[in-house]
Amino acid sequence: MEDNIKIKLSIGDRLYPLTIQRSQEFYFREASKIIEKTIKNLEENYSVRDKQDLLAMCCIQFAAKNLQNKSKLSDSDTEVEKTILKIIDDIDKSILTS
Repeated sequence: MEDNIKIKLSIGDRLYPLTIQRSQEFYFREASKIIEKTIKNLEENYSVRDKQDLLAMCCIQFAAKNLQNKSKLSDSDTEVEKTILKIIDDIDKSILTS
């Protein structure tokens, strides 16, 4: 069983205490860094200074990227399925002509 640890992440000038599985610590810390970098980038490129607005804009970007990635995966799955069906069809044809 995984042991849990307590960490604190700083996002948008606020500390967020979390209890997570030790094996997940790297991912949470990296996510925090990515969020902070995105907030800084948004702050520099837009005239938005309110942290709540920046966090919301950050969430929108991440959600959109997540949906794009899911769409790409599903397209990839469809291509794999087509390839497998073609291979099965080729095998069936080969068996019938033998």
